[in-house]
Amino acid sequence: MADYNYLELVNTLNRRLNEVELTSANFSTAVGYYAQAKDAINASIRHINQQEFEWPFNHVEQEDTLTAGTTRYPFPADTKVIDWESFRIQQDDTIGNDTKKLVRITYDEYLQSAVDQEYETSTSKRDLPRYVFMARNFHYGMVPAPDAAYTVTYEYYCAPVDLILYSDVPTIPERFKHVISEGAMYYTYMFRGNLQAAGVALQMFEAGIKTMQTMLINDFVRVSSTMISQNTGSNTRLGVAIATSGSSLDNL
Repeated sequence: MADYNYLELVNTLNRRLNEVELTSANFSTAVGYYAQAKDAINASIRHINQQEFEWPFNHVEQEDTLTAGTTRYPFPADTKVIDWESFRIQQDDTIGNDTKKLVRITYDEYLQSAVDQEYETSTSKRDLPRYVFMARNFHYGMVPAPDAAYTVTYEYYCAPVDLILYSDVPTIPERFKHVISEGAMYYTYMFRGNLQAAGVALQMFEAGIKTMQTMLINDFVRVSSTMISQNTGSNTRLGVAIATSGSSLDNL
């Protein structure tokens, strides 16, 4: 079985269009149609990634080591969406702290109640952080400022970079290789001016993305009725709550 990488994705497109396949030796110097084929693969991948902010294959768990007295810390350059409910301080037996989930506050709340910690030279106000906020320069902040090198963990969804080397592998799982291929077909047909074939490829591409969303995004843990209980004479309408998971929150 061929490797799942940039070269194989381009050659899958070449085979579908009856074009000569590239090799690892001439991949980087490809010109003309072949350069466009490489662009089409990246365009297809970007299109898929733009359809959902939280594709599970773009999920990242980040660990940062805090610095005593430092309030703000930058997010990674590839950060797309941040899961603010995931911020926690890891247990550290050396420092002597337990795991602690951080509560998000707004930047305005931070400015109103705790901004002085950034200019406070005394160490008396430093402690184990309890709150996290998002600053306006794409940094996150800790309140109170840490008094030790705690480890903070949080989760985010990244914005993948384009494929460049022939051996580069997309974050999209291999089982959805055909969806990338359909998208590349669409962009290639548009390049060639074949609008009818492009329209067919686009329909198949969009159908493939919907299938990905159904398999990877849709998650109905609990479904509740929106019916409102009403007493109208002898008729009584009752709201019905259905727990599709088969268990109540009280039992979790």
